[in-house]
Amino acid sequence: MSTETDAAGTPAGSAPGTGGFGIAIAQFAPGADAAANLAEITRLAELAVARGAGLVVFPEYSSYFTPQPDASWYQRSEHVDGVFTAALAALVDRLDVHVVAGMIERVEGGERVANTVVALAPGAGVVATYRKLHLYDAFGQRESDWVVPGVIEEPELFEAGGLRFGLQTCYDARFPEVTRRIVDAGAEVVCMPAEWVRGPLKEAHWRVLTTARALENTVYVAAADHAPPVGAGNSMIVDPMGVELATVGETIDVAVAWVSAERIAAVRRVNPALALRRFGIVPR
Repeated sequence: MSTETDAAGTPAGSAPGTGGFGIAIAQFAPGADAAANLAEITRLAELAVARGAGLVVFPEYSSYFTPQPDASWYQRSEHVDGVFTAALAALVDRLDVHVVAGMIERVEGGERVANTVVALAPGAGVVATYRKLHLYDAFGQRESDWVVPGVIEEPELFEAGGLRFGLQTCYDARFPEVTRRIVDAGAEVVCMPAEWVRGPLKEAHWRVLTTARALENTVYVAAADHAPPVGAGNSMIVDPMGVELATVGETIDVAVAWVSAERIAAVRRVNPALALRRFGIVPR
């Protein structure tokens, strides 16, 4: 597989002179028109690559979404090897970019679906999956009425730009054990598609929790949310020291930041929290 370069000869996804790897958060508002969702994913992925990204994180439920869950979720659900991921695979091959996105996955034997995140690599298709562990049965919502929780399994990681990436979803950010397990498995960047519903103090919760997951684990977190009015927006990339490197406010847009193993190592020399901890994580 060839590597795309820009006019200066810099590999796609690399920042000139830094050796960093460009990752993007793509914020939009998925809806009930699957074709329109794919068109917007395509447009934003092209924009992200033009801005220097080698990996793009899209929101939770990027394949299909209605503000209130209903029977259409099961009707429009797909298997991981379905039409949605086939379209994403063609896109990543054409653009030579990694893509992470949420989808509604078909689950046999009932009318509930799985809230699934897929990661795709150029020339390889789907390289990692994650099914949301903690369902949003909070703040007056009942996601579990329509979605089955994921099975607790060893985290699936994938590599891009010389770094190891892990996956989690939205409400999982309120459970620090999720991210810690992913980091214990070796992830250096955590991709977190989300549909963070707006509400009193919810935007503040989003920023604090996303930052905390990066800071306490000394990793990067790339969190892509739905744009308002349903989602809170504020998609962001946070570095291992808790620095907000890139943010998309309330608009539909992409933002790019450059990540590196060197930055992680430097932070961990100053803040060796992972090495100093005295507790592990076990499932309940």
